Amino acid sequence: MNAPPAAAAQAPRDLGAPIEALAAAALFGAAAPLSKLLVYSLPALQLAGLLYVGAAFAVAPLALRRSTAPMRLDVRNSRRLAGVVLLGGVAAPILFLLALRIADAGSVALLLTVEVALTAVLGALFFRDPLGRRGWAGVIGIVAASALVAWGGGAPGVLTAALVSAACLFWALDNHWTALIDALSPAQTTLVKGAVAGAVNLALALWLTDSLPSLGEAGAALAIGAACYGCSLVLYIRAAQRIGAVRAQATFATAPFWGVGLSAVVFNEGLTIAAAIAMGLAAGSVLLLLRDQHAHAHRHLAVAHTHEHRHDDGHHLHAHAAGEAGQTHTHAHAHDELEHAHRHRPDLHHRHEH
Repeated sequence: MNAPPAAAAQAPRDLGAPIEALAAAALFGAAAPLSKLLVYSLPALQLAGLLYVGAAFAVAPLALRRSTAPMRLDVRNSRRLAGVVLLGGVAAPILFLLALRIADAGSVALLLTVEVALTAVLGALFFRDPLGRRGWAGVIGIVAASALVAWGGGAPGVLTAALVSAACLFWALDNHWTALIDALSPAQTTLVKGAVAGAVNLALALWLTDSLPSLGEAGAALAIGAACYGCSLVLYIRAAQRIGAVRAQATFATAPFWGVGLSAVVFNEGLTIAAAIAMGLAAGSVLLLLRDQHAHAHRHLAVAHTHEHRHDDGHHLHAHAAGEAGQTHTHAHAHDELEHAHRHRPDLHHRHEH
């Protein structure tokens, strides 16, 4: 006979996850204006490849250290990782960089807010990452802000919006698959994504073009990739696995505004009234999304997996040596079946039906 739902020990509020997502946003937001410095001198494929190779170099020491769990993928996680690499790592950056060639960096950065809306819609429809009233109000606000930026741009604006929206769709799928990979650490996922996506893009660039970057251009692209892609991705994945892809992406949605600020400094690009209104609307919408959470009785099935975790969240109850349980660490572990009720977000342990 099943035991009645237990009242779970309320886990401490995870403020670290939103902070990590915000730091990831600041780093990634800088990618648009910084990449603009190279987008006219390097082909899009070449630049995308160098950015992701830079990301792989940045996280390799963390991903390959001895204390990190070995990389072992089952079929389900292998498929997720393949989608992350092919759509999020290869296709989306190419579309993004093509958009940068035909529009100013600030507009492209602001259009990236479409990714939040698409992540939320996909989460509700396919990934058991639901939203309440506040959450959907936030999504509508972000869509409105993005439409405000694209409206009135003429043919170049429509083409730019189409390219960035396609990239955002691929990144939205990437967001959910990445948050659900429970066999690799965030650094290991970033290493695989950066190395494979970078190699594919560079191979295509060599096949389609005869030009090679100078040492200075290659070094600059690798440095941008290391900070704006590598470090940013690790921070984002850590956050998404703890608060869910939609909430993490909502926080990450501040990335365009960091990009706009840097664009104003680097390129002296002025801020239009429409863009300023869109920024305010998007900021308020992000706050609504972050405040959206719920509580109800739910059941955890028995499962064995590998992911980064602590032992003060009411879900990780396995034994450790003295002192280890209070540290964030990654290893294979098992969960017994459990039924309880508490406030939660759709992290790795709370992707249930509603």
